[in-house]
Formats: sequence, structure tokens, C-alpha cells
Amino acid sequence: MLRNLLLAGALLVPAAAAAQQQPSAVDRTRDAIRRVEALEPRVNAVIALEPGAIEEARALDRNRRARGPLFGMPIMVKDNIETKGALPTTAGSLALAQNITGRDAPLVARLRAAGAVIVGKTNLSEWANFRDGESISGWSAVGGQTRNPYVLNRNACGSSTGSGVVVASGMVRAAIGTETNGSITCPASVNGIVGFKPTVGLVSRTYVVPISHSQDTPGPMAATVREAAMVLTAIAGTDPADAATKEADRRKTDYAAALSDNSLRGKRIGVMRFATGFGTEAAFDEALATLRREGAILVDIDKFEGMGKIGGDSYKVLLSEFKADLNAYLATTPPTVKTRTLADLIAFNNANAAAELPLFGQDIFEGSEKTKGLDDPDYKAARANSLRMAGAEGIDKLLKDNNVVALVGPTVSAAWLIEPVHGDYYPGGGAGTLAAVAGYPHLTVPMGEVKGLPVGLSFMGPKWADALILSLGYDYEQASQKRKEPQFLKALENSPEVERAFEGQPLRR
Repeated sequence: MLRNLLLAGALLVPAAAAAQQQPSAVDRTRDAIRRVEALEPRVNAVIALEPGAIEEARALDRNRRARGPLFGMPIMVKDNIETKGALPTTAGSLALAQNITGRDAPLVARLRAAGAVIVGKTNLSEWANFRDGESISGWSAVGGQTRNPYVLNRNACGSSTGSGVVVASGMVRAAIGTETNGSITCPASVNGIVGFKPTVGLVSRTYVVPISHSQDTPGPMAATVREAAMVLTAIAGTDPADAATKEADRRKTDYAAALSDNSLRGKRIGVMRFATGFGTEAAFDEALATLRREGAILVDIDKFEGMGKIGGDSYKVLLSEFKADLNAYLATTPPTVKTRTLADLIAFNNANAAAELPLFGQDIFEGSEKTKGLDDPDYKAARANSLRMAGAEGIDKLLKDNNVVALVGPTVSAAWLIEPVHGDYYPGGGAGTLAAVAGYPHLTVPMGEVKGLPVGLSFMGPKWADALILSLGYDYEQASQKRKEPQFLKALENSPEVERAFEGQPLRR
């Protein structure tokens, strides 16, 4: 029973009355929209607001007895995820500007059923950063360039760039991203928020613009681990249209209820020393000290010989699956979408080069178009090799050989400059590719800053260990409290940590 006390008279408030005192869905939705309007286009993270959001919230308020666990929670979704309203699902491309399908992705339907309000679509790296090797993360022809809210000339990583920024800048408390390899965890890390890539197969991919059925998964990006866990609980589950999710109903649990701020005590955690560096050393050392104080038993893992062997085979898999999966998706789009195949998209981009190709090209598209299909023996061999090296001989072997339940390491470097000439300059990042290729859970939690720029701590574990990984990260989050609000600085030179060092000395006469 609710035990809130009225300050006047110190009387117990009945549960029904207390519920009435909570903010309405309409109020929460309007507040989110106001924050978007106050910040945009400063960070350029929102492609469009959902025109029916207020009415959806109003309907929730009228039916308060049927409130779900996310009642009235404003959520934004990456614009490669379909929503049934008036907004198109573009994947950032002008080729899909008329892709208004009238259908909710199953994960969106689950959010609505839990009481969430979809308030808009977020910008992303066009085609989820799978168009060209010289791309700029966070740029799309539809949405332009998204900016890091900590320092505006810094990159916010991708491809779920906008989803990371809308949470970091306080527009909403949670958003949905998608990941094939780092596209949830990287933007979460460099934007100082929580990002969780679930086990592949826990959350449906139906009506999500695809890259790879082997590696794709949607997941929550949130201000806190608890909010990420609440959203995951809502969106997880079996979808008959997505064969990968056949075990999801049996595997899922209430992830928020499973959180414990004592979950690290006595747990053996592997420290991925082979995936450290890139300027995060001081923050990582402090994070390890926090894990020890929470009772974790840390085991250093200095080497992993297979780290450099996975990427090549994984890339072959993505090239082959992208063509097959995207062509299958495009076949389901409405007749207003004229690009029905990857070959059509390549031609569209060439015909609209001024808008679509002003900064970088489409060599990944062209390489994917040359692949030979999912029956190609080279594709099958690459998938078997990459899955084995990342899974059975990767994370599974690291856990078993070192008798640990999870692995930790820095997620990625701090944010780099937005660079329109040379494309992304990516200084480096931990071992997230292992979890991405294996399809295993990966959580990033804020672990501090590098000269005012956020960096994250990664937790990874075996397949279906989503609840464990979230709980370990929750314990760390509660003990460390490293999340800080963004400053919206124009450049890093304006930060207190750097500005003094950049000041010139007076001339001596």
C-alpha cells in the first residue's frame, strides 16, 4: 500500500488519490514537447514530432484504470522503426520520405500497451551507418547533422545518434535505438547515458529497417539503468514474424524488479585489459575501484588472440545480409516508395547526389549489391566463423577460462570532432564487437569524463544473461553516480577543464 504522507495533517493518502496526484500523461507529453522545442535545432536530434502524441496521452488519461507500467512516459524512437501515425519511417534517407506504412513495429505496439506515449522520431546515421566507409556519424539527408550536447562541435556517435542525444539533453527519459555493432552502446557512452543492447532475439525486429538478421536488435537508451530495464521489460517478447524471438517469452523477466544494488558482491568479474586505452585509463581505474568497493572480485584478462580476426568475417556477413534483408523489407513498403531494391537506392542516390551524397558516398551499398545471396558458401562460412570466434571461442571462453560471470571494459573513447572533410575519426573502443557479433547482451553505464566529455563502462555476458548484466550495471551506477548534465558548449576549449590551458600568457616588456 502506498504510504505517502500528506504534509498538512500527516494523513495517509489512499492509493486512488495518490494516483490522481501523479502527473497526467498529457502533462508529461506536453513537457517533453516543450523541451524539444526549447532545444531544437540546437542539437538537431529530432527528425519529427508525432502530431497525435497529445491525443494519445489524453486517451491514456481517460483510461487511468488500465494504466500500464510505463503510464504516460514520453518515449522517442529511432527513425528506422515504424510507427503507425502520420510520420514516415525514413532511415534518414530521402528515398523513404513517403514510407508511411500505417503499422507499428511490434516493439512500438508493446510500448503503447505498457502506457508509453510515442512523441517523435529521432535522427540517425543514414541507413544506420551502413552506406559508406567514410561517413559522418549522426548525419542523414533527412535530419542533417546531430550534435553532442556536451560539446556541440563533437560527434554524438551512431547510428542511434538522435536517441542518445534526446535522452542526454533531457527531452525524454528514454528512447529506442537499434544496434548491429555499437549503434546503441557507442552513442550512449559518448552522450553520458545508459544504453543496453539485448541478446539478439529478445526484442522483435519486425518493421525495423534492417542491416543484418544475425546481429540487429532494438534496445533501450535511458537516463538510468532502472528506466532502461523498465523499457526492456515492455518491449521484450516473442514475435511470430521474427523467428529469432521464439525463445523470448520463455527467457524474459521483469528486468526492473530483478535489479539489486548488492548484485556485485562476491561476483567474479573479468577485466578486459586487452580492450583498454584510448584516453579512458583514469576513468576506468576509478570505475574498477568502485567495483571492488561494491564487493566484486576482479580478474584481469590481459590477452584475447581472436580480437582482430572477427571483423573481416562479420563485415562479409553484414554485406550479404543487408542486400537480402533490405530488399525483403522494401518489398513490404507502400507503393509511394519507389525504391524497391538496393539497386534502386544506389540509383536514387546517384540521381539525387546533391542532397544524398554531399559529404560521402555509398561504397558499402555498392559492395553489398555485388554479394551473391544467403546461399553463397563464402557467406555461410563467414557467419559460422564470426559467430564461433565471438561466441563460443570469444565471450563464452573468456568467461569459462577465467571463472567469471561477466566482463567489463571501457565502452569507447570520448567524442571526436565532427569532421566533414575526412569523415569520422574514431580513436578506438573496447570489445563491444564481441557482444555484437555473438548476439550477447551489452550494457554501458556512465563512468566519468575525459576533459569534460563523457565515457562509459561496458558490462557484457553470455546469451540470455540480460537480467544479470543490467543488475551488475545498476549496482555500479548506484555506487558511482557518474552521470552529469550536458553543458552545450560550443567547443571543448570553452570548458573549465581546458579553457585555462588555452589562455595566452601576457607579453613581457
